[in-house]
Amino acid sequence: MEQMSEMAIGYGPIVINAIKALIILVIGWIVANTVSRVVRKKVAENDRIDSTIGNFAAAIAKWVILLMVAIAVLGLFGIEATSLVAVLGAATLAIGLALQGTLSDLAAGFMLIIFRPYKNGQFVDIGGTAGTVVDINLFVTELVTPDNVQIIIPNGQAWGAIITNYSHHNTRRCDLTFGIDYNDDADKAMKIIEDLAKADDRVMDTPEPWLRVTNLGDSSVDISVRLWCQAADYWNLKFAMTKAVKEAFDKEGISIPYPHSVEIKKEG
Repeated sequence: MEQMSEMAIGYGPIVINAIKALIILVIGWIVANTVSRVVRKKVAENDRIDSTIGNFAAAIAKWVILLMVAIAVLGLFGIEATSLVAVLGAATLAIGLALQGTLSDLAAGFMLIIFRPYKNGQFVDIGGTAGTVVDINLFVTELVTPDNVQIIIPNGQAWGAIITNYSHHNTRRCDLTFGIDYNDDADKAMKIIEDLAKADDRVMDTPEPWLRVTNLGDSSVDISVRLWCQAADYWNLKFAMTKAVKEAFDKEGISIPYPHSVEIKKEG
């Protein structure tokens, strides 16, 4: 009985500290997530702050709080913050070597936020991988493709790759090429295309539509067309103009050449 009492006295503080640690961890986790959501919400409500920066700040706030919670929990078991710092300092080199890629992604994440080559909602191509930016956090950039496939790119790879941002500018130039038969009237064909372009509200007046005969191919006279539009209208304009020109050419008797196969029969 005396031995059990001694064990209870010996392990009692440890059990109590373990319970306290569990409570602190739970409360700390809830607080960290709550603060993260509040930061993200406040940024979303402020039009002057980009949502990309808000998400990044929310992630940093969450991890800072969790770090403070971890230090508090260790303090319950007699590990002081100064001792923890000393241990972390001694282990920095080993951790750095083991987590070179992770630390590189973290550093690249800060560079992406500072220089902002892309932000949430923009359509980009990162090293040959294209998609809409959904999230930029401490370590990775998340894209979603037009067919709704999630792509995760480590920030280190994103920062070191060639980045093509299709949404950076508000306007884009829509380039189209139409081939007509050598027997058709090029001026007539260009007039048809120009009228269709001017009739489409998505086509901007400045810069004005540009049309030129740019190539004499093996089987067609090629007419290049350059139309300026809002970036959001790019694909819809491209598809609509292609269809409209085809239908107008058919109506006006202008043919679009296509490859023909010739079958030669041998006699005998």
